[in-house]
Parts: sequence; C-alpha cells; structure tokens
Amino acid sequence: MAATPPPPGSPAWWAARPAPASAAPRRGRPSLDTADIVTAALRLVDEHGTQAFSLRMLAEALNSGTATLYRHFDGKDEILAYVVDRVLGEVDLDALAGSADWREALTVTAHRFHDTLRRHPNTLPLLMAYVPVGPHGLARRERVLATLLTHGLPADLAARAFTAVTHYVIGFTAQQYGPAAAPDHGAELAAFYGGLDPASYPALLQAARSLTSVAVAEEFDFGLTLLVQGLTHLAPA
Repeated sequence: MAATPPPPGSPAWWAARPAPASAAPRRGRPSLDTADIVTAALRLVDEHGTQAFSLRMLAEALNSGTATLYRHFDGKDEILAYVVDRVLGEVDLDALAGSADWREALTVTAHRFHDTLRRHPNTLPLLMAYVPVGPHGLARRERVLATLLTHGLPADLAARAFTAVTHYVIGFTAQQYGPAAAPDHGAELAAFYGGLDPASYPALLQAARSLTSVAVAEEFDFGLTLLVQGLTHLAPA
C-alpha cells in the first residue's frame, strides 16, 4: 500500500521539494517560470480570495492552460503553499540590523509583519492553515531568531518570544483585516453601551468610551507593548 503523500505546505512536503519557487522554467506551452506563476496566483488571491481562486482562473491570467500549470505543480494547494511563502518573503526586516536591543527587534519584526499581512489580508486563512517553513519562512525565522540571540536572549526564550509575537500579529490582523473581519461598529456599540442600566453595568459604562473609540493602530501598539514588556520580566538581567 502506497504511503499517503504529505499535504502541501507541511514540513515533510517542503523537505521533499527539489528547489524553491524561483527555479528555472520547466516544460510547458508556453514555458512558464514558477516564480511568475506564484506572483500571478498571489495577485489573484489578493483580488478574489482563496475560495474563488482556481487553476482555471490562474491559467487565464497567464494566457496559458491548466495542463501547463500541472507541469509545474500538482494542484491548487501546492500553489497556495508557495503563495504563503511568497508573502513571508515580502516582510522587510532590514531594520533589524540597527536594533538597539531584543525589545526593539521584536517590535520591528511585529510591525513589518503586520504591514505585510495588511497588504495581503486574503492570505491570512492560508497562513493560519500552513506551517510557514518554506524558503522565505525559514529565512525570516532564522534572521529574527539570530537577532534575538545576538542581543542576549537565551534560545528557549527567543523561540517563545518569536512564536508569541508571530501569533499575536496573525491573530490581530486576521480579526481586524482578514476575510472574516467584522465592519467597524464603534458608534453603534457606543450607543448600545450608553443605553445600558448603570446599576447593572457600572464598570462597563465607565470604560465604554475606551472600548469603542480606540483606533485600531493604537490597539495594536498597546497589545504589542504589553507582550514585549511581559517578556522583559522573563529575560535575564
């Protein structure tokens, strides 16, 4: 009985890949570069979302046929795994080289990652479904962890800090900007809170203004600051 192949995007699948997406063109009519295919796929996901994205749509955008795409990839899921890795490759971490300490490095990492995901909100479900260990994902992880280690964080705390900040950014961005993000109901919610019984909800009414009027960017910064400052108490002096 043949073994079940690993799902696209999994660590085992990436380990078996012969080359990254920027490899030389393979056969096809017309010949297509895999990097061009992934670039077009990301553009279509940005425009239409993952549910609407299809190989037929991609082939039409490339003025090609689905048979040509199958010469490069085994299917839609493989292409989407490369799309996720392409997004991670867009995260600009050049400012890490000038970071003064690990706190600044984590903050820079979070903001650059957040900026990238906001440009590609339709890829957020993919990022939550795939393990980001493609070439770009590994390069990002290596660079951030190396910076944290250079600034004196022990390896175990550097790993946890990287994971915690990454999860915070993905979760926050998905809730605020992802395909399932709810529209801004701040004014409606403020009016609702204002109509509550003060005797039953005194604390909620006291905090109502802050609950409904804080800008999203300010909320992101506040949560990130809490996370980084909390990690400070775990770091060696």
